[in-house]
Amino acid sequence: MSRVKHAVAGRKRRKRVLKAAEGQWGGRSRFYKRAKESVAKGMMYSYRDRKAKKRRFRVLWIARINAACRLHNISYSRFMNGLKKAKILIDRKILAELAVSDMKAFGKLIEAAKA
Repeated sequence: MSRVKHAVAGRKRRKRVLKAAEGQWGGRSRFYKRAKESVAKGMMYSYRDRKAKKRRFRVLWIARINAACRLHNISYSRFMNGLKKAKILIDRKILAELAVSDMKAFGKLIEAAKA
């Protein structure tokens, strides 16, 4: 039986890893072993940070809503509780957008939450 050589498959695999490592600094983009380590670590970071991104945006939205609420002399927690009691179901992303772009509409929501 003839010996199997993996030249084509191996080259394809190495090219794929080096292509993924493009833009990395120094040997990380040129040497296969360094590139493989760097790409693997990058994949772990990208998985982790897709989750962290959602948390960071939620924190940003809450900060924006809170700032707009404070301008109308109400705290964030009282505002959210008032919306819940008034059965107004708007998520924080939309509330934050309203707080930044449309203060009149946000003011009406605050009045509804206070009542």
